[in-house]
Amino acid sequence: MKMEVSCLGILQSIKMALKSIKSNKLRSVLTMLGIIIGVASVIVLVSIAQGSTKSVTSSINSLGTNLLTVNTYSTDIELSEDKISELGDLNGVEAISPVVSGRVNLKKDRTASQVSLTGTNAAYSDVRDTEVSQGRFITDLDVEYRQKVVVLGSETASTFFGTDNPVGQYIQVEGTSFKVVGVLASKGSSLGQSGDNVVIVPLSTGQRLVGSTVISTVYLQAKDENQMDFVMNEVKMKMADLYPGKSDDYGVTNQQDVMDTMSSVTDTMTMLLGGIASISLLVGGIGIMNIMLVSVSERTKEIGIRKAIGAKRRDILLQFLIESVVLSALGGLIGVLIGLGLGKIVSSLMSISISFSSTVILASFLFSLVVGVVFGMFPANKASKLNPIQALRYE
Repeated sequence: MKMEVSCLGILQSIKMALKSIKSNKLRSVLTMLGIIIGVASVIVLVSIAQGSTKSVTSSINSLGTNLLTVNTYSTDIELSEDKISELGDLNGVEAISPVVSGRVNLKKDRTASQVSLTGTNAAYSDVRDTEVSQGRFITDLDVEYRQKVVVLGSETASTFFGTDNPVGQYIQVEGTSFKVVGVLASKGSSLGQSGDNVVIVPLSTGQRLVGSTVISTVYLQAKDENQMDFVMNEVKMKMADLYPGKSDDYGVTNQQDVMDTMSSVTDTMTMLLGGIASISLLVGGIGIMNIMLVSVSERTKEIGIRKAIGAKRRDILLQFLIESVVLSALGGLIGVLIGLGLGKIVSSLMSISISFSSTVILASFLFSLVVGVVFGMFPANKASKLNPIQALRYE
């Protein structure tokens, strides 16, 4: 029976809170504005950060979890053909692909552009999980005979050939005519760089185009992704054997290392953005407290009358606390709706990957309720402590 009376009292307090909000619409909206902005900001910013994390993770995973990369940082280290072969002969290595890279000028008819060039071998297709949508990829014969053939990225093909099939046609690379033998399947963008605005040529031809025979990057594909640590140690030991005392001049990394680094960066970014947005919620809470204090002053006489006819301190405390929570709850709900809508608009207009999380949305809403309770406690407590005689005399 007592619980039923208590529930009725809470329902009555909620009705009174809604009536108070309705009678002061503008003030209520302005009071909720901080909560609305805070919740919407948390949802949008954290969703953008999580979307970026998923996009980067997907891009890294698309390269395969069994990929190792050897990079050299000094001209003292020369990855010659025989040394690259020694790395390829290691037990755990399935395939190896040396790479030279640079920027080259492409021209066809009146269209000219500068794109990224990759000079490599036939194994690159498997090692880097690169597929062709038209034609074929580079072959070992192309590398051996220094063929003037090129595989275009999907964006590059579209730029120079439009909707035509480029395979079998010719394009000028640094003023020399090259035959297009294939077009890559679209890979999209990764880390702000397009993976489709590229050209791939045989390694020997690429060395001539960039004017350097230095190979500073080698990709290795492990036979078994469950033995990555073993293969990585094998490669490190071989590099130490080939280049004694020069461990600072090269690095051996795998996809998990890259993934861990990116996860650390993106997690920090998510926390930072979420923290910045949460400040708006605190500011909104201060706004609620200020308005509730004003409300207590305006309704002092009402409080005195309620106390005079038997209302207990608990009833007055609960009434004003519920008003504060209702304000923050309404602000939180509106903020969630605005955050979801704004996120979709930002995603479509700016082509940004956004990932909405039900956990983040729920946490933002619950945090807005906590803000209402915390910042509503002081005004509610002040109202409950008013002396009924003095309250009745208040003008």
